[in-house]
Amino acid sequence: MDIILPAIVLAVLGFVMGLLINYVAKVFYVEEDPSIEEVVELLPKYNCGACGHPGCKEMAIALLNKENKPADCKPIRKEQIPVIQEYLDNYFKNK
Repeated sequence: MDIILPAIVLAVLGFVMGLLINYVAKVFYVEEDPSIEEVVELLPKYNCGACGHPGCKEMAIALLNKENKPADCKPIRKEQIPVIQEYLDNYFKNK
């Protein structure tokens, strides 16, 4: 009996905390621009930091904010630069 009560309290506490975490996650959910992931897919995805950003996701955000050019990505293949630039041109035209 000495171990049952603490186990029940711990289980109830875990359940309540789980519900609280679920509620907070839904209330504070921030929807991210899907174009960020689309640009990340066009980048080489090395996350090398050679562009001056900590990873490809941050580089994609910089590209979408017109802070960088696709050629700033050092390991990118030369034939991929026009593809990214075309995507960005369409993105800015439709924005």
